[in-house]
Amino acid sequence: MIYLLISLGLAVAPCLALGVFIYWRDKFDREPLKLLMISFLLGALSAFPAAFTGIALQEVLGPYLSGLWGHFVTAFIIVALFEEGWKFVFVDAYAYRKKAFDEPYDGITYAVMVSLGFATLENILYVLQGGMSVAVLRMFTAVPAHVTFGVIMGYFMGLAKFKNNSTGLKFIGLFGAVFMHGFYDFALFSAEQIPLMVIGALLSLLIGVVLSLRAIHLHRKNSPFNPANKMQV
Repeated sequence: MIYLLISLGLAVAPCLALGVFIYWRDKFDREPLKLLMISFLLGALSAFPAAFTGIALQEVLGPYLSGLWGHFVTAFIIVALFEEGWKFVFVDAYAYRKKAFDEPYDGITYAVMVSLGFATLENILYVLQGGMSVAVLRMFTAVPAHVTFGVIMGYFMGLAKFKNNSTGLKFIGLFGAVFMHGFYDFALFSAEQIPLMVIGALLSLLIGVVLSLRAIHLHRKNSPFNPANKMQV
């Protein structure tokens, strides 16, 4: 029982820690905790339609999913498109329309909270099957990866909200997240046949982290609530 509790703690802790980091980085106009908690729960909820639609498509395409092509379709469509697509639906339908979403950085905040809700539930399910070693591995790989997907999506959703609700920008964010997620998973799936592809997964994660930190910096720097920007007006 103690082993199980420690494993579950390791599954949940990195998600909470990264959520606190994103919240802490929003120094100028932090979001209501209630909205963040609801977004987190909606992210966990999004895992169910993502799994249902992904499994349904996998049943249909099953005979055609062998080899590298099968890994590609599984990674980019069955996993990445449906997972990021459902996260996008929940961010767009709930947080994007809230009055509290009043600056571009909020796109990152809410998209990451939804992503972390998804990642937390996913983590718990994997850890229940694989134990503590899986929890430790995912702490440094899958969980940060989900955050980077959320940052990329949220960065463009934040831009879209304050550029005449640009649908194009929102979908750039969605497909940017799908591309990063798909490439990460494709590299991992392909590593069964080409072990060196693990390097590709780690490289994509590193690129995602760098892009995410850059996106966070840009939205914080350009925030209308940043005192430095107010002084220039």
